[in-house]
Amino acid sequence: MKVKQNIGIVAKPPAGACNDAKCCWHGSLPVRGRVFEGKVISNRASRTVVVKWGYSKFIPKYQRYERRNTTVRAHSPECMQARMGDTVKIAECRPLSKTKSFVVVEKLGESK
Repeated sequence: MKVKQNIGIVAKPPAGACNDAKCCWHGSLPVRGRVFEGKVISNRASRTVVVKWGYSKFIPKYQRYERRNTTVRAHSPECMQARMGDTVKIAECRPLSKTKSFVVVEKLGESK
C-alpha cells in the first residue's frame, strides 16, 4: 500500500509497510486529539503495546510535587515493530477496542 505523506502531526513515517487497516500510515485510521511520548512496558498482546510516562502533580497542602505515572494501551501496527523498552510517540484516535483509543505513530528510540 502507499504511504500517506501527512497524518496531521509531525512524525517520521515507518520504514516498513503493512496491510493493517488500523494503521495511520498505511490504512484509513485518522488521528486527532492528544499526542504523548512514552516507554513501552509490555507488548505481549497481539498488535497492542502498553505505554507508560511520568509527570509531576503539585499538592497544595504540602507545597510539594509528587511523581505520578500514566499507563495506556495503544495499537501497534506491524510496520512499527514496537518492542518492550522502546520509546514511542502515540496519538489519540477513535476507539479501536474496549481499552484502546491510541495508535503508535512513530518509534523514537530502540531498546537495548
